Amino acid sequence: MEVLDLIFKRRSIRKFTDEPVSEAQIDLLLQAAMAAPSAMNLKPWHFVVITEAEILKKINRTLIFGKMKAPCAVSVCGDLRIGKRADRFWIQDCSAATENLLLAAAGLGLGAVWCAVTPITRYQKQIAEILSLPQGVIPLNVIFIGHPAEEKPPRTQYDPKNISHNTFGNPWQAE
Repeated sequence: MEVLDLIFKRRSIRKFTDEPVSEAQIDLLLQAAMAAPSAMNLKPWHFVVITEAEILKKINRTLIFGKMKAPCAVSVCGDLRIGKRADRFWIQDCSAATENLLLAAAGLGLGAVWCAVTPITRYQKQIAEILSLPQGVIPLNVIFIGHPAEEKPPRTQYDPKNISHNTFGNPWQAE
């Protein structure tokens, strides 16, 4: 699959079949996530893979927009315990890892949706408790993953009104 086709194909999937995601697929998703760029190469990420039904239900009850019934979820967390200024760019690094994971899921024919946890302090505390995260490990999100039970057409949300050329407000005009 061409890279741009894959990017446009990636959509937020919220309905899943009961078919489990294989460990091999999960491992590929995590490899793709960890291929993301990282400021100063600190790699402040830690991934919690959730496949236990009871834990998934607790997460569903906690996140207002996290009601998806998926057989798998991954929480991308920032591990600030690594020191060395990890608190500076952990959100950017973990977001890049998240997007890689989402693209890899689309490439594998899986569906996935990103549900934010950070910056909502209440969600951070509740997800940290559910996942038994140690102090200094902060959940950025929960990504629900599974075999899609819905199909959405590829798209882009390209809007030239959101682009300036050289200086803000100077319209971009592609030829």
